[in-house]
Amino acid sequence: MNKAELVDIVAKEAGTTKKDAEQVINAMMDTIIKHVARGERVTLVGFGAFETRQRKARTGRNPKTNEPLNIPAKKVVGFSSGKEFKARL
Repeated sequence: MNKAELVDIVAKEAGTTKKDAEQVINAMMDTIIKHVARGERVTLVGFGAFETRQRKARTGRNPKTNEPLNIPAKKVVGFSSGKEFKARL
């Protein structure tokens, strides 16, 4: 499913226009991104939680030459699914 398909489904389920559904989805995504980027945890009960995780620096290998590479530490987004989400899988 892509964003356009999600907008169509949300508009139909909520009984609203596609334009309104897209505005709500965009606002939700922007809010989640903004708060996770600040290092905050965003929890949607039943769905899951988004958070920033720190990945340590490590040594990798170039698959062509098999030479070691230094992979720097960085921040990544983590998602943990909620209880209801897991139950439906």
